[in-house]
Amino acid sequence: MSPADDIATQPITSIPGAPPAATLLPDESADLPDDRYLNRELSWLDFNSRVLALAEDVSMPLLERAKFLAIFSSNLDEFFMVRVAGLKRRDETGLSVRSADGLSPREQLLRIAGRTQTIADRHARVFLDSVRPNLAENDIHVVTWAELNDDEKARLVDHFHEDVFPVLTPLAVDPAHPFPYISGLSLNLAVTVKDRAEGGEHFARVKVPDNVNRFVRVDRLMRRGSGSSKDSDQRAIFLPLETLIAANLEHLFPGMEIVEHHVFRITRNADFEVEEDRDEDLLQALERELARRRFGSPVRLEVADDMSEHMLELLLRELDVNPADVIQVPGLLDLSCLFEIHGLDRPHLKDRPFVPATHPAFGERETPKSVFSTLREGDVLVHHPYDSFSTSVQRFIEQAAADPQVLAIKQTLYRTSGDSPIVNALIDAAEAGKQVVALVEIKARFDEQANIKWARQLEQAGVHVVYGLVGLKTHCKTCLVVRREGSVIRRYCHIGTGNYNPKTARLYEDVGLFTAAPDIGADLTDLFNTLTGYSRKMEYRNILVAPHGIRSGIIARIDGEIERHRQGDTSALIQLKANALVDEQVIDALYRASQSGVPVEIVVRGICALRPGMAGISDNIVVRSILGQFLEHSRILHFGAQNEYWIGSADMMHRNLDRRVEVMVQVRDERLTSELGDMFASALDPRTRCWVLHSDGSWVASPAEGEEVRDHQRQMIRRNRRRPDPNP
Repeated sequence: MSPADDIATQPITSIPGAPPAATLLPDESADLPDDRYLNRELSWLDFNSRVLALAEDVSMPLLERAKFLAIFSSNLDEFFMVRVAGLKRRDETGLSVRSADGLSPREQLLRIAGRTQTIADRHARVFLDSVRPNLAENDIHVVTWAELNDDEKARLVDHFHEDVFPVLTPLAVDPAHPFPYISGLSLNLAVTVKDRAEGGEHFARVKVPDNVNRFVRVDRLMRRGSGSSKDSDQRAIFLPLETLIAANLEHLFPGMEIVEHHVFRITRNADFEVEEDRDEDLLQALERELARRRFGSPVRLEVADDMSEHMLELLLRELDVNPADVIQVPGLLDLSCLFEIHGLDRPHLKDRPFVPATHPAFGERETPKSVFSTLREGDVLVHHPYDSFSTSVQRFIEQAAADPQVLAIKQTLYRTSGDSPIVNALIDAAEAGKQVVALVEIKARFDEQANIKWARQLEQAGVHVVYGLVGLKTHCKTCLVVRREGSVIRRYCHIGTGNYNPKTARLYEDVGLFTAAPDIGADLTDLFNTLTGYSRKMEYRNILVAPHGIRSGIIARIDGEIERHRQGDTSALIQLKANALVDEQVIDALYRASQSGVPVEIVVRGICALRPGMAGISDNIVVRSILGQFLEHSRILHFGAQNEYWIGSADMMHRNLDRRVEVMVQVRDERLTSELGDMFASALDPRTRCWVLHSDGSWVASPAEGEEVRDHQRQMIRRNRRRPDPNP
């Protein structure tokens, strides 16, 4: 008989005291205004503008400002490759589906184009007018060719001939040479040359190599040229590689006159769907689609703002780009290269180094305890990056792999690092004879190749690798360890909000629950059976699972707060922390809560389609956004009158609630719910530095200038350092 056989199998949505699961009916939103949603794409651009605001903040360490300029650039690339590409596809195929705020795909594209040009100008100006001069004041120089002296130019010409020239391939465009294919996100030089003998002008393209650093370190070349082997970051001179190539074009086109040259960059559609067929190998289907990604249609053309009209017209024609998709950039294109500069060893120009601490429950004692014995004493909540990933989650999996009493390990893997100790532990466990199941989501966007690689390595080691359910991405963060303890089989669980990735766990803010609760172990067993077999289970005891249960479970609990408030319960309160809030059904339920007088407090990092502060509709709702040293990534829900806290992998978005397997789990231990309450209290403190969303869609920095300001993430660091051992 299974240890879980006597556990009540009543579904979570019908537990005593909970209202029935809610499904939004048409008449439930009849009294809500049509303009109650903000546009999700424009809201995302607002989020990236908040990232840019961090780069503009002169109180930030200088190299952190450069880092945020790079993050802004990388974010915008992905936005165009995925979101703008999707809108273009809808517009071109004539799909008339409008966004929740009533805009057609074409109307959204027009607004995106105008907004993007504005913030691209602002982005470039922050670098040119503020960050670059301040870098120079700190002996970090990003230079043009004209700013170099003769000795430096001579050494760079030698470097060009020795290390750069051999890998360049200038491609002519004429009747015998069609316009070359331009790969997405590559930097290119568009060159016009004149034949000195015949007098005609010709166009050529030179691709800037993308398998080397973007910047040439002039100072290092000069030291090597002088015979010095001493390296230092104290004086750093960076010359963009495209500038070096442009200064030496005559060597690529001998006998020709260089008429003009300009830098340009294409962004291509990278949003593709794998046509899943139950009779086809999913790995092969995905690899085929990845090959096609290189040839996606252009969705953006970035050009230097000094490009001639003649050159621009030629590129538009040959690349088949709409003029509305052109972004003119003053200065350098693609400032993601500033990650290279952020890598300098200048600690005084960066945030103070942060070293995660071991959670007290897993800390060293006179008599070391295993993770399993710790969890038998009670649940543990970890908060990354403040709590070390390596001494909690990673240790849990590594101990399970090495423990001879462990019979099985079942784990989901959405994204992990290139040298993943998690993958290595699973391989060790399989080689030790344990039953190991890894559900690898090979469709995790932009990590597909890495996940295919790990999937094959795991299979070769004897791990049972599963690729999830047809039509759904498996995004949940779950691990189940089955251990024999005498005559009893006990299950240990981890359910989190972040990926099993030790590298991002040092940068992303996430929470995770460790528990040996039998009912949660039984739920995860059922979930893995659904993911790996033909089970069609849709109801669970103590977890919510998308695509069938999370939206309805959340709306049921929102309705529960409304009902308790109507009955006079003054503790009614809804608190929500997420990366994005887009789902219209959840938003409308929050509007109903506000109309009923229930306070709603939202902390959202990125997109928010909810419009707070509308009289009679959302005047009991506040929305804040916190950005900082760490990327706020956790998803937490709190329902005050029901005294429930939930954590999990799901954002309030259609893709998470309808097209992904997601898991949310209730945190029940009062010690742990108190910790989650402290997180909300800190994030929502009026003194906390944040942005506040207004009813017109604008985000306003708070507190106002001159008022007392506190940093939420620094507060979390201090809190975790003072936390006592829960199981001394």
